[in-house]
Amino acid sequence: MRALISVFDKQQIEPFARALNDLGVGLISTGKTHRVLTEAGLVVQRVEDVTGFPEILDGRVKTLHPAIHAGILARRDCDSHMQQLAAHAIGQIDLVVVNLYPFARTVADPNVTLAAAIEQIDIGGVALLRAAAKNFAHVLALVDPADYAAVLAALEAGHIPHELRLRLAAKAFAHTAAYDTAIATYLTREADDPFPAVLPLAWERAQVLRYGENPHQPAALYGSFFEYVEHLHGKELSYTNVLDISAALSLLEDFPTPDTGAGVTLAILKHTNPCGVGVAPTALEAWHKALATDPQSPFGGVIGVNALCDLALAQAINEIFSEIVLAPDFTPEALALLQQKKNRRLIRIRQPITPASRTGLHVLQSVPGGVLVQAADIAPLDAEPYQVVTERAPTDAELQALRFAWRVVKHVKSNAIVYSREDRTLGIGAGQMSRVDSSRLAVWKAQQAGLSLVGSAVASDALFPFADGVEAAIAAGATAIIQPGGSVRDAEVIAAANKAGAAMIFTGQRHFWH
Repeated sequence: MRALISVFDKQQIEPFARALNDLGVGLISTGKTHRVLTEAGLVVQRVEDVTGFPEILDGRVKTLHPAIHAGILARRDCDSHMQQLAAHAIGQIDLVVVNLYPFARTVADPNVTLAAAIEQIDIGGVALLRAAAKNFAHVLALVDPADYAAVLAALEAGHIPHELRLRLAAKAFAHTAAYDTAIATYLTREADDPFPAVLPLAWERAQVLRYGENPHQPAALYGSFFEYVEHLHGKELSYTNVLDISAALSLLEDFPTPDTGAGVTLAILKHTNPCGVGVAPTALEAWHKALATDPQSPFGGVIGVNALCDLALAQAINEIFSEIVLAPDFTPEALALLQQKKNRRLIRIRQPITPASRTGLHVLQSVPGGVLVQAADIAPLDAEPYQVVTERAPTDAELQALRFAWRVVKHVKSNAIVYSREDRTLGIGAGQMSRVDSSRLAVWKAQQAGLSLVGSAVASDALFPFADGVEAAIAAGATAIIQPGGSVRDAEVIAAANKAGAAMIFTGQRHFWH
């Protein structure tokens, strides 16, 4: 029995190769892997000694040779295959241990050049894995050091189960598929083609989730979600937990961070919708502003803050039950207090989801037979041009309130209406079939919370198709309105605002969220 070993990730390879050697398995290797193994005192045959041909083209061609691939691909149960191996003096290769150049890690560097990226495209390794995986009935394909122990146990037992062979083959093909996907994705981005004819997608499973939206729905999380957040405490995350965390992160990203002098932003969300957002000099003050918008809905909700969670905030949060608390960090005292409730998930924000890190990001929605794909709605809101369309322009205070409401309304399910001051939400209406109904819901929420809408600003995620929506907002007390505009009845809508002496601005850009 012979094993071909050629790995970029060399963790555990020396003890694994030594164990193979102890089982009487002959070793073949290439380049740096050969050096590592021979320096460890193992007897390892060079690939060029097997092929009778040296590595050429700076190592681009070394294993692409019949003496290697025939030894892997020959069916042991096919007499003609075995006769051909014998005729050409080609030995069998029964185990292929390969993992590939780190292409994805290379292109994650924003400064990488195209030439440097191309050099990290592995050719021979992919061919070896595909060959071994195709012939899995006779050859083992190993890409993951986590599988070394299982393979050794099977070899020691003298029998390699079909299930293990099949699992390793599937893993090898998934590995090469993900590798090719990373290359295709990178080159597609370099070619500036946001919607290629074939959409390359591949993610590694990050975690099997407790269940999906409902307990009868199995679910799993794929990709690099945990590069952005760290789960510090509480039960494992559920499908809806991940959605809520994602919604909170996206909302916080649309507000400036405290180090810019803008104050602390705190948002309370329920079922991915914000039910209160506040900005203040301290996290505790921001909490009180956000909570005041809707004191009932936050029970079992998600709390996200873009500043350190200190003891004062933790004590306030601890007064109600919350599913998730999300912050860049926690003081030791705050962490100790919040950890007293075992079912509360505590999440540390590891890095921001900035527009730069979202380059090329797409939003996917499954539909029967496929997926819908669109670019993420990450346009910086402050950069959106706006046009004053009424006789009266908003005051400076109204303009600040309008910008605040516009930041929040983008994260409310359509149809979306948000009433606000310059530093807090007052009423939020989400997901109604009529925009007027959303406005009524927001007004009712404000009344239930005992908040006055007199002199407030109101934002609509999409245009007001009729004057009635604006009239309802003004009747509730709003004096300034922000909306995309674009209705065939814009003139009527503007006239209604002018009649009431309200200020209104058009952004020319809507923010539907279905």
